[in-house]
Amino acid sequence: MYRLEEPIYFYALAIIPVMIVIYLLVLWWKKRTQRKFSNPELLEKIAPNSSVFKSTLKLIMLLLGISFLIISLVNPKMGSKLKTVKREGVDVVFALDVSKSMLAEDIAPNRLEKAKQIISKIIDKLGSDRVGVIIYAGNSYPLLPITTDHAAANMFLQNATPDMVSSQGTAINEALELAKTYYNNDEQTNRFLVIISDGEDHQEETKQVAQNLSNDGVKIYTIGVGTEKGGPIPMRLNGAMIGYKKDNQGETVITKLTPDVLEDIADAGSGRYVNGNVTETPVNIISEVIANAQKNEFETKQFSDYKDQFQWFLGAGILFLLLDIFLFDKKTKWLKRVDLFNEEKVKNK
Repeated sequence: MYRLEEPIYFYALAIIPVMIVIYLLVLWWKKRTQRKFSNPELLEKIAPNSSVFKSTLKLIMLLLGISFLIISLVNPKMGSKLKTVKREGVDVVFALDVSKSMLAEDIAPNRLEKAKQIISKIIDKLGSDRVGVIIYAGNSYPLLPITTDHAAANMFLQNATPDMVSSQGTAINEALELAKTYYNNDEQTNRFLVIISDGEDHQEETKQVAQNLSNDGVKIYTIGVGTEKGGPIPMRLNGAMIGYKKDNQGETVITKLTPDVLEDIADAGSGRYVNGNVTETPVNIISEVIANAQKNEFETKQFSDYKDQFQWFLGAGILFLLLDIFLFDKKTKWLKRVDLFNEEKVKNK
């Protein structure tokens, strides 16, 4: 198991393709200028030891050196031991609505991104509690099983989009049934399900399903995102806005927050409904409820004794940079003997 201490430095790898493009442009400019200056035969006599292969090899050494130095800044760490540890916490499952209506921009930046922000901030405030993530629209999908790895939860969460669910709609019942499979610790007495949605198109029998889940010891909290005034659903193609969703009569569809549905689900689930348009409100309320809940002890396996590995990449980076320094642009005797590109044979014909 590994960890990356400073993954932000990976952005520096963008310099690699830039350097390759610059090198190719310079090489093209040199060839073009040389052809204007003289013909290839005369250039061969003037500079018999010039070698494209050597200059390319130097560039490869330089790029490898820079790449390894950047990776050393990221500082990968390897876990050398897997051990079982005891922790205290509760189980929290987030059910995120990723239906098309969640793309409405009646709250900034849109409902779905607002929901992600809320979940992410709640996760950041959790202690050793276990978290899981479910996404749903026309059907439900287990995005992340129950885990103590909060960083993984946030990472998977950011990738959640409507395209990940095969059919559209709002199958909250399926999400509730799927949530039952997440609570795999029979000794856990405090279990929470947090549903984030705009409340549109939920089935009538949802209240009974929520009641059944509550009878199994799961408290259901709902968070509504969107406005009751509503807004249109933007349609995009390859990231570009192409219009708004329309109904069968050609009228623009206006999607609205339906808090009554979410309130009924929360009431049936022995929980509470919270308006999520101001991010800090649901974050503080849900975090406080979880923090004040009785914590149960559970066992989990995790890697420990993480050790820095940057020194290996630093050493490799310095080695490649030294090779770049000591390599010459011109042909050497050994390169002439190898004659990789049959340059000597062609010249002697």
